[in-house]
Amino acid sequence: MVGRLEGRRALVTGASRGIGAAIAERLAAEGADTAIVARTLDHHPTLQGSLDQTAARMKDHGVATAVIVANLADENDRARIVPEAVAGLGGPIDILINNAAAGVFEVVETVALKRRRLSFEVNVHAPFDLAQAVIPAMREQGAGWIINLSSGASRHHDGPPFPTSGIVSISGVYGASKAALNKLTNALGGELYGTGIRVNTIEPHSTVRTEGAVSFVGDNVEDYGGALPDGEFEEMDTLVDAVIELCDCEPERTGQVIVSTELLAELGR
Repeated sequence: MVGRLEGRRALVTGASRGIGAAIAERLAAEGADTAIVARTLDHHPTLQGSLDQTAARMKDHGVATAVIVANLADENDRARIVPEAVAGLGGPIDILINNAAAGVFEVVETVALKRRRLSFEVNVHAPFDLAQAVIPAMREQGAGWIINLSSGASRHHDGPPFPTSGIVSISGVYGASKAALNKLTNALGGELYGTGIRVNTIEPHSTVRTEGAVSFVGDNVEDYGGALPDGEFEEMDTLVDAVIELCDCEPERTGQVIVSTELLAELGR
């Protein structure tokens, strides 16, 4: 059976575990040769998952896989990612998935400049450095798909009163970086409209059920406050299904900030 993305080359950041690993595995299952990027090659002192483990699962689908160890907070590391992906996969990137993120959750009043810079380096500058690196080849080919992973934390809180507990009360810096990502997605999609390059942001309806999120919350979903609007996590397959739809969307769907469940409902999935 031919996969939906057979013959395309993809690049996924933050692919050692969680959402990025799940997206990379699904891309492989759909037939895309895929380069995966993260800081953890074979072992992390506290978290499960590594690039080697993700790559091993992807190879079961018979696709080409390139493993790239890089720190997205470092602009020099970022500069070598796309050239190494192109070399490792044997051709230009058709699909870019900017999934990696720095989760800085602190009150804005006292958060350090170093932490704010980290958030914007990984969550804003890295996605657009990579986008700028893949766009020339996409433009030449007349097609390309750039998908940025965002968050409901980018939305403004209604108030007063404002949330004073749970993760949403300390999501100002993280949410601001994702709001910037959303706006730049919209702007870039508009600039590239007509070239065949689609640029979109996808965000989950609710916090996705990853091992990290579940371990953080434990049995008390109240700790996540408004990050779980229905009191429940979003299942991983829901977000991954939505991402795959954007990896194969029509040229008219571009410059959009899309919620996973709303996209799937629109498509009747």
